[in-house]
Amino acid sequence: MPQALVELYGLLAVLVVLMPEWIADGALWGWRMQRRGVDLALVRTDWHELPELRLAAMGLAELRLLAHDLRLPGYACESRERLNRRLLRRLQRRGAGRKAL
Repeated sequence: MPQALVELYGLLAVLVVLMPEWIADGALWGWRMQRRGVDLALVRTDWHELPELRLAAMGLAELRLLAHDLRLPGYACESRERLNRRLLRRLQRRGAGRKAL
């Protein structure tokens, strides 16, 4: 391959790929400097307290581990939706029982 063609491809790569990256990085850096406060919103306590939100954030493997810990029978062959419903019922029952105590 001729050297001029290789250099042309290199120049095109810089213009097409690297220049937009540099421009975007500079724009984001300037935007971050203008903002005041925290970059990400703080996680609210509702996320940890509401079982619906906790279960929605879990993967299927985590749901199955939770079902194992809660001793739900037959959890391994259930779909995510059904397992989610069963876990939610069990967690709500456990929560109501603890509040009553």
